[in-house]
Amino acid sequence: MKHTPKFSIITVTYNAASVIEPTLRSIAAQTYRNFEFLLIDGGSKDDTVEKARNSAVEIATLISERDKGLYDAMNKGIAHATGDYLCFLNAGDSFHAPDVLEKMVAAIPEQETLPDILYGETAEVDDERNFVRMRRLQAPERLDWRSFRHGMLVCHQAFFARRTLAPDYDLAYRFSADVDWCIKVMKESKDIVNTHIVIVDYLQNGLSLQNHRASLIERFRIMAKHYGLLPTLLRHAWFVVRAIIKR
Repeated sequence: MKHTPKFSIITVTYNAASVIEPTLRSIAAQTYRNFEFLLIDGGSKDDTVEKARNSAVEIATLISERDKGLYDAMNKGIAHATGDYLCFLNAGDSFHAPDVLEKMVAAIPEQETLPDILYGETAEVDDERNFVRMRRLQAPERLDWRSFRHGMLVCHQAFFARRTLAPDYDLAYRFSADVDWCIKVMKESKDIVNTHIVIVDYLQNGLSLQNHRASLIERFRIMAKHYGLLPTLLRHAWFVVRAIIKR
């Protein structure tokens, strides 16, 4: 059975006028057209919303109002999405190529039901959209909820989850709720498909990078919650030893 799923592309913004245009262009260029675009804005003071309205992308849902932060806005996106899969494409990030969605659909096995998760690789780009490198943590050939014991092996933007499986993001985490969210989704998933394609170009200035220390502390708490405190402590001790050895 050949599937033609609908994608809900959710972009969360706040004063993102300087970076949103590549994101919008990459969505408009997609050759696979069964998607909806949701813009969840935090009440920007610049012309973020105007740029989105004047772009070539049809906006299915546009919300611009104060929120409680990034993950609160993402929860609004989930609440308004109607697609089969959720795709969180942050302002500044973009699809790697015009045929990304088309290739993802082609990677879905001809089976009776849609997979629970589709995932792939991530390229990192600079402010001028120049390729910098492939993401240091590469997507594993096979993915399950235990995989993230070794770190977030799949970038959030390259992780498409079935909307019906997706919980809300836990607002107790300010910088790394996406890690917790992905693990929760994988725990509920039975069919996870590696598309083997580069899905997203990731702009190297994300929220967690800007708040690196706080993000790492949250990630440790999340790992300990899902995988146990002692195993997480031992694993992080090995990370430190490995870093010293590599020097």
